[in-house]
Amino acid sequence: MSSSAPVLVERGPSVGLMTLNRPEAFNALSLGMIATLSQALLQWRDDPAIELVALRGSNKAGAVGTAERCFGHFCAGGDIRYFHDATKLGDPSLEDFFTQEYALNHLIQTYGKPIVAFMDGVVMGGGMGLCQGIARRIVTENTKMAMPETKIGLFPDVGGGYFLSRCPGAVGEYLGLTGQVIGADAAIAYGLADVRIAAAEQAGLWQHLASTRFDSGAQALDSLPVQPSGQGGSLPQALQLAFSQPDVQQILATLDASDDALCRQTAAALRERSPLMLHVTLEQIRRARSMTLADVLRMERDMVWHCFHLRPMDQSETLEGIRALVVDKDHRPAWKPADIASVDAGEVAQFFVSPWTPEYHPLSHLA
Repeated sequence: MSSSAPVLVERGPSVGLMTLNRPEAFNALSLGMIATLSQALLQWRDDPAIELVALRGSNKAGAVGTAERCFGHFCAGGDIRYFHDATKLGDPSLEDFFTQEYALNHLIQTYGKPIVAFMDGVVMGGGMGLCQGIARRIVTENTKMAMPETKIGLFPDVGGGYFLSRCPGAVGEYLGLTGQVIGADAAIAYGLADVRIAAAEQAGLWQHLASTRFDSGAQALDSLPVQPSGQGGSLPQALQLAFSQPDVQQILATLDASDDALCRQTAAALRERSPLMLHVTLEQIRRARSMTLADVLRMERDMVWHCFHLRPMDQSETLEGIRALVVDKDHRPAWKPADIASVDAGEVAQFFVSPWTPEYHPLSHLA
């Protein structure tokens, strides 16, 4: 495969190896990349020679050359500029993007063989969807992890409702609403990563997987670092209290009433997010706690359809958020409504009404 391909697919004696190779875009996912990842995973799932799959991101030096130069930001998520432009042009491939991405997320989390992800650098949005629910999630001192979708008028999709709702306490609500960036130690404490290693150690581990013949996926996993016992953690008590409140307004009121500096900073951050999508995200995470992965992904497919179609195009929170961040870059989104108290509960509820009947849902095949 060409070294310029957006996903490099290779294989060792026992391990399938995939490198996200779009470093100029922080390895943001395109429809073609999703298709390549899915095809390789399906092929290896039925290949008796492949015992384990490994996934990483490349850096701007490129994925060809010395092993040390290959590791970079894991994945910044979906290509949001494409979301904006495809919607404006009426490009039907946008619908395929979300359907295929969510199907890939389900494939990864239900895969019959262990998957290892090297989650170096930026791991956000769609990048999180590639590495949650797998056998070994490796983070480094460079890891910057987040589900920042409310900043662009979206919600934490790609199964975010599922894995955020499984975090301890109110961590899922906190991360989903604020989009807060966390590092390796917090990721492990919150159950979103498994083991921290030095970034410099990644190349040796990758080469070990690429060159060794293993008798089983379990043997391959056992050859990798394991996190010491004592994982698990929750938020500071003041944040736990706030994000356990029944609705967004009470979350904000609890933060405002606190003398804690972190609570004040968090309240200020929430006021910069899309008020509508804060309400939608809170409902999403709390519904997802009692749902299967497949049902969460179907729900999120409904929700993302509404992000682009519930309102007329020029009134879409998602298009406005993307416009402000990456199109005009004025960082001044004009949210509608502009404040949390003015959000219409009826509009929030519409996000959870499927535009498809169950038999015609684009993810009806997920088990």
